[in-house]
Amino acid sequence: MKKYYLSKIICLLLLVGVHFSCTSDLDFNQVNDLKLEPVYELNFSYFNVPATAFVASDGTNYQWAYDDEEFDVFRDKYINSYLQRADFYFEITNTIARAFSLNIVLLDANNNMLTTIIMDVPAYSGTANTISQTEIFQNARLELLKSTRKMRFMVAMKPGAVLDENSPGNLILRSSATVYMDIQ
Repeated sequence: MKKYYLSKIICLLLLVGVHFSCTSDLDFNQVNDLKLEPVYELNFSYFNVPATAFVASDGTNYQWAYDDEEFDVFRDKYINSYLQRADFYFEITNTIARAFSLNIVLLDANNNMLTTIIMDVPAYSGTANTISQTEIFQNARLELLKSTRKMRFMVAMKPGAVLDENSPGNLILRSSATVYMDIQ
């Protein structure tokens, strides 16, 4: 019988304790103040071209070459609406005894040029030449980037020593992007 009264007393105390416990009002409107600022890092283009790729089968040198890459990441409305800034990083290494110019052309859906990024790459002279460049897209320039649907990589060989099928070296491009978002 004592156990019965003891359990009743404990239940009564718990019931009274719950009645007088501390509570606070919950503010579900705090979700309206939520602000996320994620930063993403992405690799987006790479090539490794040997010196012999600039030599035609008849032994003449190609003076320029280009390659187009689809770049339709900005078709996504989610990314377009939250994108605040994008930093593009380009690094090109030359171990070919010839200077080059690299033009990176951003094109819209109709192949109209939006902007061009130019990198001059000196000839190899015993040590690898590594040139790096960062392009920052913000404000009006960011709007151009959002219109980009294609990137054209144009490599032009500058005057210098003639290359042949035995010419050593490579032209290596690495590129990445750091993208800053603001989600509210």
